[in-house]
Amino acid sequence: MINQSKTKLLKQKYTLLLFVLLVATSAFANKTINYIVKSPEGELVVVINDENDTVSYTLLKNGEELIGLSEISILNNSVAAKITDSKTNAQNKDWKPVWGQFSEIKNHYNELVLSVKLSEGKAKLYVRVYNYGVGFRYELEGYQEGAEAHFYCEYNLNTKDVLYCPAGENMPLGPLSLPDFDTTKVIPKLMMPLVVEHSKKSYLSLLESDLFVAPSFGVIKFSYDKHKKRIVSNNTMKLTDKKLTTPWRVILVNENIGDLVTNTVPLNLATECQITDTSWVKPGKTLWDWRVHDYTAKDGFTYGNNTESYERFIDFAAEKGIEYFLIDANWYDNVTKGHFEITEGLDLEKVSTYANNKGVKLILYYDRHKGDYGDETLFSYFESLGMSGIKYGFMGSNVSFTLDAISQSANNHLLVDFHDSPVPFTGIERTLPNAITKEYCHAQQDSRKAFTPESFIRMALINAIQGPLDMNNGNFDIIGINKGERQRGPKELNSYFSTVVSESARTLIIYSGLVCIPDAPEAYEKKADLFEFIEKLPVGKWDESKVLHAEMDQYISTARRHGEEWFVGSVANQEGKTLDIKLDFLEEGKTYDVTYYEDAKDTHGLKNPETYQIRKGKVKKGTIIKAIMAPSGGHCMWIKPE
Repeated sequence: MINQSKTKLLKQKYTLLLFVLLVATSAFANKTINYIVKSPEGELVVVINDENDTVSYTLLKNGEELIGLSEISILNNSVAAKITDSKTNAQNKDWKPVWGQFSEIKNHYNELVLSVKLSEGKAKLYVRVYNYGVGFRYELEGYQEGAEAHFYCEYNLNTKDVLYCPAGENMPLGPLSLPDFDTTKVIPKLMMPLVVEHSKKSYLSLLESDLFVAPSFGVIKFSYDKHKKRIVSNNTMKLTDKKLTTPWRVILVNENIGDLVTNTVPLNLATECQITDTSWVKPGKTLWDWRVHDYTAKDGFTYGNNTESYERFIDFAAEKGIEYFLIDANWYDNVTKGHFEITEGLDLEKVSTYANNKGVKLILYYDRHKGDYGDETLFSYFESLGMSGIKYGFMGSNVSFTLDAISQSANNHLLVDFHDSPVPFTGIERTLPNAITKEYCHAQQDSRKAFTPESFIRMALINAIQGPLDMNNGNFDIIGINKGERQRGPKELNSYFSTVVSESARTLIIYSGLVCIPDAPEAYEKKADLFEFIEKLPVGKWDESKVLHAEMDQYISTARRHGEEWFVGSVANQEGKTLDIKLDFLEEGKTYDVTYYEDAKDTHGLKNPETYQIRKGKVKKGTIIKAIMAPSGGHCMWIKPE
């Protein structure tokens, strides 16, 4: 063991020496000084130079240029910047998130720290390179309070690259062509995260992480510079101190588009957990009452905003081991400073006591459109009611306001779920893990204008890169919803294209700390054998997550492991698909029992959405499963050791 330890130590020292030599400056013919830093495995390379008083970077993968020479600065580009010194760091250690797609994450990077002389004050530029991504951050020091900091970054992409990005509650945009931006008068709003399908057969995503350290910068804003013919981001804030640390500008790089969704670089770049005791932060599933109002069960009971309805939800949650019940906005009629007017027929205190006795936790919605209770006392009031979380609606995209809401929720032991196009606070679930999810997507319970199988696939591959999503998947009474048998169903009847198996798969595919299932208990009980897949999901407690297959607008297939059990969910577009899913992630030499939850031969996302079949079998490592999915359909597997 002693010899092995010495050998390992010598290897580490040798590797570090090579790294230092690699970063050492080298003079080119034009006397430009270049600083080079590689990823631990050596495939990604960032080259930094400061020619013409401008600091710029180039990103390469295996010698191929992914992003050409691009400026990166902390003050407006009229300020001269000169690199005066450099040093290197390297790290390789593991850390454990409170919840998420992985139970342990490796933080392995090489880092270049550059001292930058400015016309006034000084700065440090941090260039952190991982095997699958890059982060850039500035530290600014020596400027007067009130001065403006401009965090400017260019992305000089290839003209053959195509882009995709979120579009609020509409279908995500794309494919977008850079040359088209030169000729069009109106360039579409480019939201984070931008996904780049690179001409060199790589996939990139442009986003940010750790907005926590400087919320006044606001969310990263992208635009297209027609003069320079490149994507740029430029966020501005006034200095409130003489020292400033910016968020990270992040570029993810993967060979497969699905791997962008499980890329851990944004989490590694985020500030470490700021909650001392996280024992109360519990991910899980939740029932939700909003779309069940006016649903009449077979026993004649009609759901509404009342004590009896909520007790039925709680009974079902307790029976099925569902951790939470989310009560939406109609639990109160009006709100004034320091007072909620509880809706008639609802005894909220009785419901809270009933849930507590049944072991079910409650999450309560707060809608700022109805009036202002006052945020200074809102969160402590929710905790006093016995609530375990708050769903916060219509607070807008103000970053500082959002961060304050997360912090105050944490101080009062509340999970927080944000509604209404919220701030895409990438990495915040590491820093403040009570930020359990958010509707940074078209939640399918809103108007159906954008919710098609294709838009689901796009959001799962684009919107989900920035973090957990509250998409409200898992409807089982699709026929009834399409007929308009709900108070809040689709505005256009028969516009909901999905199958019950696809709905089940979606609850696994979308990463979230809180999986909100929106249908009536009776709809799930009617298909209890299929509901088993959702019931067994250990939401947020995953040890490992993989996207097995993914193609924009076509399909996505995701596998997640908890202990020795694997859950696999796949969905297809309106044409239907067949995927060969190779179980090469299973342990060698073991036999596993598998339960298949599948579309039947006559299943169709519009014509016959509620038929399905369930069968069992045996599989081993390397077994290939032919997942046959109907139009708008899906496929699920629950795999556990024999």
